[in-house]
Amino acid sequence: MSLLNVILNVLWILTGGIWMALAWLLAAAIMAITIIGLPWARAAFNIAVYTFLPFGHVALPRDELEGREDLGTGPLGMLGNIIWLVLAGWWLALGHLITAIGLAITIIGIPFAWAHLKLAGISLWPIGKTIDVLAQGPTEGCSIQAVGAEVIAECSQCPERRVSI
Repeated sequence: MSLLNVILNVLWILTGGIWMALAWLLAAAIMAITIIGLPWARAAFNIAVYTFLPFGHVALPRDELEGREDLGTGPLGMLGNIIWLVLAGWWLALGHLITAIGLAITIIGIPFAWAHLKLAGISLWPIGKTIDVLAQGPTEGCSIQAVGAEVIAECSQCPERRVSI
């Protein structure tokens, strides 16, 4: 993780990121207590870690990343996301939205507000996403291409390595 990402993550925690990460952990704990909520608890825990340290990481749809559907990206994943949306997704998204508005009012908080808005979208539909680490740049000899909103470096040393450029 670069020094800039470390600084941004520390500022993120100080400006309220920790509260939303704790909300995600609370959602994970509630889902885990119900036993039948364990699949949602796992997703909520993964996103809690992402919410705690969002800079230097990216949330991507698993089917786009792996090139194939799996249980969480198919029809069962959609059903799981609908249940999540009704039970917990809307209030987590609302928390991110309110925090984003508060941060956007302070001009310096706009980058953090933008991160909260991205997290609000993930809050509504988390199943089928994977959290990946952004690399710092391509290794020598890599070819770089744009895939959707992400930039991918492909070579023998770093197959499908996400690159922050």
